Amino acid sequence: MDLDKAFAGHPKIVHVDVDAFFASVEQALNPALRGRPVLVGRGVVASASYEPKAHGVKTAMTIRQVLRLCPEAVLMPGKYENYATYARRLRQILED
Repeated sequence: MDLDKAFAGHPKIVHVDVDAFFASVEQALNPALRGRPVLVGRGVVASASYEPKAHGVKTAMTIRQVLRLCPEAVLMPGKYENYATYARRLRQILED
């Protein structure tokens, strides 16, 4: 089925879950982090992988709160230049 023809004239809507984006980039760049609870942030959580979320961790929680819920979490300070690179790549994929 040609999707371009099937949806011609209709708006195209794509939902992309990027709630764990920074943590997912850290896991992509460091395979040893895959499957482990990864947090990105300083003082508060900017991003959490899905593993700590299963323990009740949410974005914007303090690191102290998070470590009580998920003491095995790996805290990363964040490498925002990497996230910008991956965000550009993701945007290009979505535009294509």
